[in-house]
Parts: sequence; structure tokens; C-alpha cells
Amino acid sequence: MQLTPGALDGLRIIDLTTVIMGPFATATLADLGADVIKVENLEGDMSRSVGAQRHAGMSALTMNLQRNKRSIALDLASEDGQQILDDLVRDADVLVTNLRPRSRVKLGLTYERLAQINSGLVLCTAQAYGSGTDYRDYPAYDDIVQAASGAAKLSELIDGEPRYAPYVIADKVVGLYIVIAILTAAMEKTRTGLGQEVDVPMVDAMIGFNLVEHFGGHTFAPAEGNFGWARVLTPERAPHRTADGWICIMPYSAKNWNDFFTLAGRNDMVHNPRYATVNDRHRHMGELLSAIGEITPRRTTMEWLAQCESLGIPASDLLDLSNAHEDPYVLSQELITRREHPSEGEYYATRTPFAMSRTPVVFNRHAPQLGEDTFPILEELGYSADRIQALTDASVVTAISPTAASS
Repeated sequence: MQLTPGALDGLRIIDLTTVIMGPFATATLADLGADVIKVENLEGDMSRSVGAQRHAGMSALTMNLQRNKRSIALDLASEDGQQILDDLVRDADVLVTNLRPRSRVKLGLTYERLAQINSGLVLCTAQAYGSGTDYRDYPAYDDIVQAASGAAKLSELIDGEPRYAPYVIADKVVGLYIVIAILTAAMEKTRTGLGQEVDVPMVDAMIGFNLVEHFGGHTFAPAEGNFGWARVLTPERAPHRTADGWICIMPYSAKNWNDFFTLAGRNDMVHNPRYATVNDRHRHMGELLSAIGEITPRRTTMEWLAQCESLGIPASDLLDLSNAHEDPYVLSQELITRREHPSEGEYYATRTPFAMSRTPVVFNRHAPQLGEDTFPILEELGYSADRIQALTDASVVTAISPTAASS
């Protein structure tokens, strides 16, 4: 595959992350052109074995979260494995890991030690709680973070029952914060030539994320109003049934609401002073959404979409994500493309979803098999073929030839 330079061409990242959060962040950076070297243990990232797969170690998660990366498999507990990692660090710009502090210390992944090898290294750490806190080694996955950050409790304000979001929202949101943190530190390095330690605690990130709209009146001391953004905490906030399916209709401005109720023949709701201002509408959002729900079953989804479009009222049908690869908009934006993997055959590839006119998002590499790039990476570091073979025989590394990788 012909390599296309992206906006981050020349930025080398050592990826010591696992599962979803870190790999999602580094996949984004790789899509933007960074050279991401995925360092895995000899068994591979746990996500390689989770969910659907055609061959062992090449799960659906792996196919997209490891795109555009190179894979090297090391026994980091061994002295030789540690030396290889140090050699990788010497020429890297960034090392990112979601290992907890205790595990990082055991493997020598402290900023103090790594900075002695490479003073320009950015060490980005991301675990549940801040690295300098008493909670630093507490284990946590997405559900725990949703609970500890207040996300799970928000639904209690709607119907009295706390619950988790039906996707790993913390992993993905914090993954984006990792991207921001790494790019910020890398930009600063261009001015000073120096690296730094960057910590992105998941709970901290999600608390800030959740408070954006919900801190509300509690922003002030003492409070000047209620906690929570009323518009999104009403039980009626849900898609509405139509004559043949479902729709989201979301009038926002006063004109939108008046136009919708005029269209629906609800003259009692048109120019009603009870809903005159944004705050009035938010305060009575349950009433407004209930009224929509009574009206929408009268027409089909397509009829509502056409009429809302003609009046400039925000509306959408509901995308079935299981069929997203067939959606006309998704196809037009190339958000999902059909590709041919050397060993896994045809599959659907996702990408980082924004456009850049001069340095576009790139697709340079299919997800690698475990250790697929161990040989070439070690050769770049100056290791001879005999030395690589000896390390393979000693189970320090897993290395497979390009021929075996494509078979």
C-alpha cells in the first residue's frame, strides 16, 4: 500500500494502550498521519480476542482500532524486552499508556527514567484516577467511570433510576481528550524541544464533560438555580412514533415551535405565552414533547421530514447503525469504506470523521496481525536478522514474516 503523508507525518508514537480508550486515541492520531507503533505483549491486546472474528487475534475491534498502526510484540518483563522498549523510546516523540501507576513503575515507565533516555519524550498516561492521588491504582473500566464521574446518576433525575449509557462513552470521550493532550504537548515541544509528563485521568475528564451543561445554577456560589439542564432531563425526551416508524423532531426557536404547531393544527400552542422564551420552553419541555408525540403518528416519517424541511424545523429519521454502511449520507462522506484485508478478507473500515483540504485523513495500513511489524521495526533500530531471530527463539518477541502475515 502506497503511504500517504498526513498532517502528523513525522510524529512517532509508542502505543502501550489496550482495549478501547487508548487504541481509539492512537487510531485517531494514526489517521492523521502519525507513525504509531503498537507495542503488545506476547498474547496481544485483550481486544484482539473479544467479539466477532474470522481468525484468532483479528477481532472486529482490532480491525478498526489498530488501523494505520504497526505492531511489535514484546515480553516487557524481560531484560531484552525492556531494552527494545528503551530503544523505541529513544527515537519517539510520544509514549502513551493506560497502565496504572504501580504497573508503570514495575516496567520502568516513569517520566524520570524515560526522560533520561529521551528528554524530548511526551509521556501521556491515562487511567481511572489522577496519577498523584490515593486512588491512582484503583482498577476501573467504562461502567466504573460512568458511576464515579456522575454520568450514571444523571438518568436518576429523569425517571428515578441510575443507568449506564448503552456504549462505552467514557472510553471514547477520554480517548479524544488524550488526543488533545498529546497534540498540545507535541506543539509545545516544537517550541522548546522538551517533552513533559501528561496525565489524563478518566474520572476527571468525565466529571468536567458531564458538568458542561448540567452544573447550571450550581455554577454560582451560593447557587442561583437548579442543577441540571432541564431540556435534556425530561422523561419525554425520546424519538416519536410516526404512522410508519420513528422520527426526531426538535423545534428550537420560537419560530420553529410556532411553525410546527401551525402545521399540526394546534392553534392553542401557537404564540402561547407559556412557551414564549427559551427558558420557558425548557421549563415546560415535557409538555411540548408530549404534544409532539400526540401529533406525529398522524403522518409518515417521510411526510414529516419533507414538511419540517420546508419550514426549516430541525428533524431527522433514526439511523440504524447496524446498516450504517448502506446509508447514503455515510457512503457519500466515506465514513465507512469497504476494503480488502490481506489476511481477513473484505471488511468495512471506519475513519476519523473530519476533512482537511491539504493534509487529508489517511488510510495507509490495515490493522496488523500480532507482531507483524516486529522484524522491520527492530531492523530500523539497528538489530540484525540473526539477533531478531535469537530474540524470537527466546520468546522475547513475536515476529512474523511479511509472507506469513498475508497468508
